[in-house]
Amino acid sequence: MKIKALILAGGQARRFGGGDKGLALLDGRTLIDHVLDALAGCEVALSANGDPGRFDAFGLPVLEDGEFTGMGPLAGLAAGLQWARDADVLISVPCDTPILPPDLIPRLLPGPAYARSDGRDHYLVASWRPDCLPHLLAVLRAGDSLKVEGLTRAVAATPIEFTGGNRLFANINRREDLDSGG
Repeated sequence: MKIKALILAGGQARRFGGGDKGLALLDGRTLIDHVLDALAGCEVALSANGDPGRFDAFGLPVLEDGEFTGMGPLAGLAAGLQWARDADVLISVPCDTPILPPDLIPRLLPGPAYARSDGRDHYLVASWRPDCLPHLLAVLRAGDSLKVEGLTRAVAATPIEFTGGNRLFANINRREDLDSGG
């Protein structure tokens, strides 16, 4: 099975005070580095708009949202699915979710599926098959609800329960969250 992965790093980081969240440091390493650990063995791309040069140190392709710029994470996911057309599965992870289980990828296969932990759904920590792309493009072009939850329902994604405490899948929304690990 050919698996590719996408790190969503294109948010505006309003609650974070702006800047690139993925480049922020947690325990001395960037958030992107933490996510890359969980995606080891996959061909990985970053979803981000603007100057791709700021991510040169990672040596990864940087995908822009193209015609869907400004339409949120579904736009990044669409770019990722287009990039991963030759794969069987695309794993997506937001850059601000650095605490991931070591068995993330095998548990999300074959997809579509998304992570659930401690009663919370993590719709962007997910696996997507290429056949999700036409539906996603139709949603984006229609300007319908741009909620990831709606896409997971539309493609009948399965929730996969993970256990590991409240730090697992912790979301870094504010700079203060870096001190507490989410």
